[in-house]
Amino acid sequence: MGQQSALTQRQSEALEAYSNAAGKFEAVLRQRRAQIASNQPLPNLPGQALYLARNDMISTYKDLTDVLPGRIGKPNKFAIPPAYFDADRESLLDEYFKIFDVLDAPPANAQKSDTPFKDVADLGMAVARVKGLDAADAAIAGRISVGIFYAETNGIQNAGNARSNKYKGSFQTGPSEDQTGQARWAAIKKQIASFDPALSLRDDKEEARAGNLDHRFNHWTAVRDGLMSTHADIFPQVATIAKVLPDPIDQMKLFELMQIIPTPTRAALRSGNLLSYRISDPTIMGYLRNNSVFAFGQTDRSRTSANYREILDAMWLFNAKFEQARLKFDEMRTK
Repeated sequence: MGQQSALTQRQSEALEAYSNAAGKFEAVLRQRRAQIASNQPLPNLPGQALYLARNDMISTYKDLTDVLPGRIGKPNKFAIPPAYFDADRESLLDEYFKIFDVLDAPPANAQKSDTPFKDVADLGMAVARVKGLDAADAAIAGRISVGIFYAETNGIQNAGNARSNKYKGSFQTGPSEDQTGQARWAAIKKQIASFDPALSLRDDKEEARAGNLDHRFNHWTAVRDGLMSTHADIFPQVATIAKVLPDPIDQMKLFELMQIIPTPTRAALRSGNLLSYRISDPTIMGYLRNNSVFAFGQTDRSRTSANYREILDAMWLFNAKFEQARLKFDEMRTK
């Protein structure tokens, strides 16, 4: 009580805002879990309220630690910077991810693969070789591809999306991206067949299996089309990118930005000074915030611009996913 009374008004308000946000997040989690357990109808985009409540809890905690640095605690298992997250709330995020596993479950007619991670790596490396990369740089492209799979779905194949009615599947593509990817794959299919006949044969089998199914719910075709629509034309720059960004995690982050803000990222790559390229368009900054970049706390949310080095550093919520991807790729390469 004595500590509470010693707080300034700003500190007291920050503490109250955080307590309210954490309580609301817990309440939303309980509500959604009860709805699932009792098979109640769920609202449209049932994950959106959870996502916003989680963000609000993280944001208000960052606001609290900005005015009360002593509240910055111990590291947490999610690798979230301690200034943004109280490790004592780990159980809430555990429940958050468990609920999303249910909400994002693949549809009943989805066509899974028995080797989902190998598929992603093989397709990424094959496309990279057709684009002219040597074996070493193609391996980087394969690792990046596995990173995108983790970033988009936590490595869950054929995932739905409880926050969007548009983006679905293993690479979370929209219908237009999927159609673009199919057309671009068809254009290089003969090269793939001459370069890697076994992979081409697998592709023929998966294409036949998919038939009239939405290609985003066949893991193989979803990954193939996602890579072709968004990433394949950047693969020729992998060697240059690796020199500028020697950290594999940074490389994955850059390609994830091709998912989030493709046009500015292409412009940044063309600029010749990738890390210093600055974004100030409010719409683009909004896209970043909607994907958990500069999304937490008043200080971050008030930013009106950022360069690519700052953006990559602000993508800390992706760090754990990309580390998983790096380890998974290394494991597959060792085997």
